[in-house]
Amino acid sequence: MKGKLLKVLALGIISSCLAFTMSACSIQSQPTSSSDEKVVNLFTWANYVPNSVVNEFQKQTGIKVNYNNFSTNEEMLAKLQASKGSEYDVVICSDYIIEVMGKQKNILMQPIDKSKVPNYKNVDPQFLNQPYDKGNRYSIPYTLGSQMIVYNSEKVNFPIKSYKDLWNPALKNSLVLVDDPRIVIGMTLKKLGYSMNETDPKKLAQAKQELLKLKPNVKVLDADTPHNSLINGDTTVGFMYGSQASAAVKSNPKFKIVYPEEGMNAEEDNFIIPSKAPHKENAGKFINFMLDGKISNEATTANEYINTNKAAKKYMSKKYLNNKAVFIPDSELKRAERFRDVGNATKTYDLIWSEFKQK
Repeated sequence: MKGKLLKVLALGIISSCLAFTMSACSIQSQPTSSSDEKVVNLFTWANYVPNSVVNEFQKQTGIKVNYNNFSTNEEMLAKLQASKGSEYDVVICSDYIIEVMGKQKNILMQPIDKSKVPNYKNVDPQFLNQPYDKGNRYSIPYTLGSQMIVYNSEKVNFPIKSYKDLWNPALKNSLVLVDDPRIVIGMTLKKLGYSMNETDPKKLAQAKQELLKLKPNVKVLDADTPHNSLINGDTTVGFMYGSQASAAVKSNPKFKIVYPEEGMNAEEDNFIIPSKAPHKENAGKFINFMLDGKISNEATTANEYINTNKAAKKYMSKKYLNNKAVFIPDSELKRAERFRDVGNATKTYDLIWSEFKQK
């Protein structure tokens, strides 16, 4: 997932060097800053916007895309803080980090002029007006990610329907989990009937004990490629992102996708424009282009994230629509819970995770 699985780690800012990845037709050593240039500086995860889409935008508009990538939301925020919001034109980042940024004294995002983005009308209303940015003043949804259970039906002799089934002693040394504290602790909290964003110390203490009970069943923790252990037969059940579950199913149709009965998590990735974007007009044109139904479908078909664009549906192939890992029914999405900034409780989550991994 392009390093994205690390995105809900503690919200301490990572001061690290940024590696640059450019699209085939967008080779540039540094972001360009002259306001009258036909350039847009994009900052997101590597390969999250397909080259074919980048190339089509450049062809249609004559605006060159300088594609720069980060590994985590925290790295992105550190870069924006270092440049005071002046280096990039469009950033694609996650919902919870937008919430964090919106609480800061010096907000590094600028309000998006919707009149410059007429394709905003294409965004499915169910993904708008979320708590992290009420009214979508600063952000516009691009895609949505979610985690789910996937298991080998030939090797597991009972049906898996929920998070609680992962605690079954019959699955000893059989699980692969995405290596991420908020995701795995969140799953445990949902099993107990609590919110994934729980901050009550007593409920978190209960979740800690419950998670430790799961440890005998866990064979692999993998942030980036958890599906590989399923594919090679090292594990038989996994909890991972949809695009990873999709890779497992493509390798072996015996793998089954499960939407947990307790409810899923949903994480929206959004377009934002930094506060001092050097090419603000071009930023609006790029976002508007990405919200075109045909382009949106092309992007999510390639990156296998959940599409948030209602105009894209008429372009979706049967293969995409039948892929349970990337086309999740609205009934599931509407009851899914979003991660939120848990403030000081982040330290507790980190301590729980540390003990779980060390046990």
